[in-house]
Amino acid sequence: MAGGQERILRGRIRSVQATKKITRAMELIAASRIVKAQQRVQAAVPYSEQITEVVRDLAAAGGSTDSPLLATRENIQTVCYVPISADRGLCGGYNAGVLRATEGEIKADVEAGREYIIVPVGRKSESYFRFRGYKLDQAFNGFSDQPTYSNAKEIGEHVVSLYASGAVDKVVLVYTRFISAGSQEVVLRPLVPLERDVISGGDGKPGQDGLSADYEFEPSPTAILETLIPRYIEARVYAALLNAAASEHAFRQRAMKSATDNAEELIKSLSRIMNRARQDAITTEIMEIVGGAEALSGGTKEIRLIDLGTFADSDR
Repeated sequence: MAGGQERILRGRIRSVQATKKITRAMELIAASRIVKAQQRVQAAVPYSEQITEVVRDLAAAGGSTDSPLLATRENIQTVCYVPISADRGLCGGYNAGVLRATEGEIKADVEAGREYIIVPVGRKSESYFRFRGYKLDQAFNGFSDQPTYSNAKEIGEHVVSLYASGAVDKVVLVYTRFISAGSQEVVLRPLVPLERDVISGGDGKPGQDGLSADYEFEPSPTAILETLIPRYIEARVYAALLNAAASEHAFRQRAMKSATDNAEELIKSLSRIMNRARQDAITTEIMEIVGGAEALSGGTKEIRLIDLGTFADSDR
């Protein structure tokens, strides 16, 4: 019985050790990808800031703000949510945070009498909302860990078309913002329509000397602004995808480190139990050997006494 238990424990220890190797490898891979993802986030910041500055300058230099992407609708009937999750699991509470935030907003909209539609980004969000019967639109997945600008462009064009056609009255991004390797937060950021304060001000407004900057635009500032606003929306989507990818790697690195530590503790615990089982087995075997030796030794003395008595009777 003890030997069988020891074999079972050895098998469990080998299994946990194999799992530990996998989780440790995934931890190292995620740690290496965090650096690259963080560099991509930082590299995209100048472009996002520059395009925001250009939009502000165009508006300040006479660009019209009558674009439908800037027109806030007073009566919001339908809200489009774009939750950005991962394509794979094993990343702790990363997906759960985005999904819970989106689900909470949807429930609030339903209670307020508003409709909703979901444009899921990532297989986890798509499968989660589809399984629970939520209203889904086109899904985008397959690039959560390494998004490109073309992916952001597809998402941006799709949600802009939904808003321009009147199918939705508001578009909200739900993603995890990357602050540092140890800190991330889930944010809900309105995407469409754009806030008017985004395009207000800029370097094209009058300077300190009271003179306005003299810019010449070809074509007109209005035409450039109408062309640039969709690019600005794509830049915001791209920034959200990059932040989500960096956050995913950070969550996975922490989750795999925790799994590796738990595997080490489990191996230690199973090793102690196996050692106790082995000691019990050795003790039991020793007791059996000692007991058998004592039994054999006691039986031999008794036989010798009987034999001596027989010899004494024959002498008489």
